[in-house]
Amino acid sequence: MTGGTPPTGVWLGVDVGAVRVGVARCDPSGILAFPVTTLRFDPSERRTDLAELEALVMEHQAVGVVIGLPRTLAGREGPAAAAARAFGEALRPLIAPVDVQYQDERMTTVLAQRNLSSSGVRARAQRAVVDQAAAVEILQAFLASSHRTRTAE
Repeated sequence: MTGGTPPTGVWLGVDVGAVRVGVARCDPSGILAFPVTTLRFDPSERRTDLAELEALVMEHQAVGVVIGLPRTLAGREGPAAAAARAFGEALRPLIAPVDVQYQDERMTTVLAQRNLSSSGVRARAQRAVVDQAAAVEILQAFLASSHRTRTAE
């Protein structure tokens, strides 16, 4: 998709990290995001992370994937954003014609950690799910912005 309103249906949210990739999905109405899994980031030529994400797209019959874009607080894109874009561009041909988009993810990990802490999840246990929680935050922000777009039309 190159512009306009994102298609309605299941979207996957992805938080790409140097070690793990958090994945979330939404309901078919595009209202509520929830955690799915955490994949091990695989920078090797095998790219098992991309293959697993491709399988999740098929399993959930996703209409799109939104990847968190970690901009700096000043709004600039640094090496982490370049890595997220490279991940998305490597995924794109594997899942075509499923849409791949990017969502500003400043502070999502901090917000995810705060939410987990306030829910009583201990710091040690957070490591296992913080990437999924960050993916939920990314996807929920995307859904909120696309909902605003739909209601404005």
